[in-house]
Amino acid sequence: MVIEVLKSKIHRVSVTESNLQYIGSITIDENLMDAANLIENEKVQVININNGERFETYVITGKRGSGIICLNGPAARKVQVGDIVIVLSYAMMEFEEAKKFKPSIIFPDPGTNRLQ
Repeated sequence: MVIEVLKSKIHRVSVTESNLQYIGSITIDENLMDAANLIENEKVQVININNGERFETYVITGKRGSGIICLNGPAARKVQVGDIVIVLSYAMMEFEEAKKFKPSIIFPDPGTNRLQ
């Protein structure tokens, strides 16, 4: 049996930018991507703590050390700059493997979006 489990989580980061005119996605500081074990173009779920919105998009690599969390395209309508979001990704794996798997979960400083 194969199940879907949490793979990566960036817990509580601040939206720094919102760009409605971009094609779509979420731009994430490369330091945060590395720490959370995310790669460019990976599908993610974004949960907006401020308004309860949940949506899916994909990751674009942002400038390393910039703290950028930018929602692009239609997703930009679901956030405002300053909103606090959680970014999640999931993976499919065999049930026995999933029991032993440990997701990458990070807790950046929501004021700067940098690792503490």
